[in-house]
Amino acid sequence: MGIVYYANYLVWMEVGRVEYCRAAGIRYRDMEAEDGILLAVVEANCRYASPARYDEESRGSNWIAEANPRMIRFGYQMTEAASGRRLATGETKHIFCGRDRKPRKLPEKYRAAFGMGR
Repeated sequence: MGIVYYANYLVWMEVGRVEYCRAAGIRYRDMEAEDGILLAVVEANCRYASPARYDEESRGSNWIAEANPRMIRFGYQMTEAASGRRLATGETKHIFCGRDRKPRKLPEKYRAAFGMGR
């Protein structure tokens, strides 16, 4: 059909989220290794506006839509690079967990990078 598989949008959202965190000075790997903090996805949604086609260049933007010491919600928008045509929008909600996979508050040292004031 020449159309990008629908689940790829979720992968693009994950890549965008990881890059967002890296740009904010946070690496998932370090949060897990140093502080035992895991970012568990508890909700994900994607609203498809227009199909992405194979070999089209696309762009993504993402932002923190909501955050508190127990959870964070990221927003996403994907567009076709040449025209700016909106392809999809989405959100993912995550809770902060410890190594035991139980909910836990995000350590203070990460809060500013995730947009949380004191």
